[in-house]
Amino acid sequence: MAAPTNSTAPQTGAQAVIASAVDPARRPDVLLRKRRAEGHEISAWWMIGAFVVVSAAVVSLLSWVPGGS
Repeated sequence: MAAPTNSTAPQTGAQAVIASAVDPARRPDVLLRKRRAEGHEISAWWMIGAFVVVSAAVVSLLSWVPGGS
């Protein structure tokens, strides 16, 4: 149960930290992170597919390295 907040008293402790918190995904120096709206998250299948493609590319490139059996 949350304690009632007093609007006349200054916020202290965790209330002040949460009130002044900045979403790290919204910082201008964050290039590759983006908070998406509900229902617009990337599908896990894209990450699985990317892993399979990169793995296949690495295996095919390593097959050109001499010295294998």
